[in-house]
Amino acid sequence: MAWQRVALRVPAEDAERVSDALLEAGALSVDVADAAAGLAHERPLFGEPGGHATGAWDDNHVTALFAPDVDVDAAVRAVLGPDAHPEVSAVEEQDWVRLTQDQFEPIAVTPRLWIVPTWHEPVDPAALNLRLDPGLAFGTGSHPTTRLCLRWLDRHLAAGASVIDYGCGSGVLAIAARLLGAGPVTGVDIDPQAVVASRDNAARNGVAATFFEPDDFAPPPADVVVANILSNPLRVLAPLICGLARSGGAVVLSGILSAQRDLVAEAYRPWLELQPAEEEEGWVCLWGIKR
Repeated sequence: MAWQRVALRVPAEDAERVSDALLEAGALSVDVADAAAGLAHERPLFGEPGGHATGAWDDNHVTALFAPDVDVDAAVRAVLGPDAHPEVSAVEEQDWVRLTQDQFEPIAVTPRLWIVPTWHEPVDPAALNLRLDPGLAFGTGSHPTTRLCLRWLDRHLAAGASVIDYGCGSGVLAIAARLLGAGPVTGVDIDPQAVVASRDNAARNGVAATFFEPDDFAPPPADVVVANILSNPLRVLAPLICGLARSGGAVVLSGILSAQRDLVAEAYRPWLELQPAEEEEGWVCLWGIKR
């Protein structure tokens, strides 16, 4: 029997109240997303280290999942009133773990470096095979921004160099740095699940790397700082990120659309001159040497 999915459009001031009320009315889960996602006026929200996300989307797409036997119309009317007409669709029962895993295959990032999901066997056993299970964290290694950073590390990382992975997600960049011969490697992320996933993936790959949440993070300046996040937080965090690199150290940035490269470069100009390392599918990786 199919699960029931209810979709609603809700303004910013009502999103939290409606989400909580749907859960009280029997929803098994509720998701809130930007109703403009995928459109030109999509607007990301950011939570900075040591703080919480601020602001809200003007127009929210709220999706709630209900069990098959719930009277969805009655539940939604109890929340939104008698005139509510929710959009209801069926969600068939599936093996969601297998469905998710099937989306990710081993990835040849460079001739010697592969990312291999834990549910696959390595294609090239002689390569550096980074075994990855993202768990609940962000990062499978499949996005162009991740590949851009990994290729920079493969080409430029000196043996024994210290590395900080800022916004580590599943730990893929930090772990790859260790596999490629880095010295001390540290990762930080505002998401506690990311820290857990990164530690698990480091252990899975048999590498020594330390991962922290921002409040516990105070490493010495590193030879290489890599940050694969998004352009707006990269610009806001420019003083912090540059402060993590030693004088003469490299700062490597990705998560930047090609059209945003000049804005990001301008934010970092007090500390270094950024240059493009490579571009892929409309994304660019920028890097420079701290003065």
